[in-house]
This record gives sequence, C-alpha cells and structure tokens, in this order.
Amino acid sequence: MLKSGLIAAVMIATSAGAALALDGGDAAKGEQVFKQCMTCHRIGPDAKNAVGPVLTGVVGRPTGTYPGFAYSELNKHAGEAGLVWTDDNIFEYLADPNAFLKKYLTEKGKADQATGSTKMVFKLANEQQRKDVVAYLKTFSEKK
Repeated sequence: MLKSGLIAAVMIATSAGAALALDGGDAAKGEQVFKQCMTCHRIGPDAKNAVGPVLTGVVGRPTGTYPGFAYSELNKHAGEAGLVWTDDNIFEYLADPNAFLKKYLTEKGKADQATGSTKMVFKLANEQQRKDVVAYLKTFSEKK
C-alpha cells in the first residue's frame, strides 16, 4: 500500500512538473516572436491557410487536421497516431519539428512511419521564446 502511494505521488509530482514547465510564458512577447512565424502561418478569426496551416485553435487540436491544408505525410502520421497539440507538445515541437514528430511516432511503435520531413523547416531554439509563443497561441484557443 505504501509503495503504490509513493508511486502515485511521484507520478503526480512528475506530471505537475511537466505542466509547470511552461509557466512564465508572456503572450505579449509571444506576439512579437510570432511575427517570425507569420512567414508561413496566420492566426485569428479571419485567418486563412498559407504556406503553413492556420494556428487559430491549435492548442487541443490533433496534428495534421486543419481543414484544407495539405500536410506532410510525417505530420499526418503523427496525428493518426494520436498526437494532439498541447502546450508541452508545441513547446517541444518548435525546437525541432522533424525530430519531435519522428520521436513521437517511434515512441508510439510506428518507426516505419517516422520518415520524410514536415514542411516546417523553422526551429525556435530559445526556450523563453517558445514559452512566449505558446502563451500567445493559447490566446487564440478555446478554454477547456
């Protein structure tokens, strides 16, 4: 009984740590960083697909599913394998989109589908900027 309680406590603490990892994101700063993203993406109520899909409502959306956008096979496979855009997933994705999707598919037992590349070639290495962009994207997503 004590052992299972300890395991549960560790799991809860680990989950809380992951959720807290994105504390400190500033949506106003994220809006400024997002200007780099606007080379390919649009966001807002009247946004249309461009080189990349619309990012309005991206938080909570399964990957590879925005209507009318022609996703890469890698991105579609990740969505079919269950990838949903959470704060943490977006944060990790922005650092290296191809590596993130390939790792996700491999971990889901679909290494055979972890080939090719996503259309997103941009990488955002700066952790604070990634937190800020996630905070900004959340301002365009439904509260759940």
